[in-house]
Amino acid sequence: MNQMTNDITSNSTPTPTSPVEPRRFTKPHRVAFIQSSWHREIVEACRLAFLKEAAAQGIPESQVGLFEVPGAYEIPLHAQLLAKTGRYTAIVAAALVVDGGIYRHEFVASTVINALMQVQLQTEIPIFSAVLTPQQFHEHAAHVDFFRQHFATKGVEVAQACVNTLLSLDHLGSQVVAGLD
Repeated sequence: MNQMTNDITSNSTPTPTSPVEPRRFTKPHRVAFIQSSWHREIVEACRLAFLKEAAAQGIPESQVGLFEVPGAYEIPLHAQLLAKTGRYTAIVAAALVVDGGIYRHEFVASTVINALMQVQLQTEIPIFSAVLTPQQFHEHAAHVDFFRQHFATKGVEVAQACVNTLLSLDHLGSQVVAGLD
């Protein structure tokens, strides 16, 4: 779960920390990006930042499949089915889980994260989560703006984690093929 600070007045815009030249992969990668449609105007900031940073890091937008599901709870099944297709070398999930009281949304977020970990381990496809659960969220402009910016930052971070993991797995795969430890 992600706990937010009470400071909702920050107007900082995330800046990618991309290298000058895109990363070199040993094979082409295709990434699935699954996002919840609840609070779409906030969650899409994650997707847009992810696409921009991933492209800067060597995964062009044309190699990212975009999928939308009704809510966070539907993400794990979608991720599992996408992983089983063999078309994707990584999957990213993004959602903002709010409403229903503190215990309900924390339960939903925890359930989603645990299910995504299960899918990742069963399919051996890395899954990255930008499924966030703020302690406090209210549908007013200050919160919406704050969380939109926060999701943009998370989009950059999840793109970097995805690229670094895929590079690491490429390297690990090369070692396994070569019979190295």
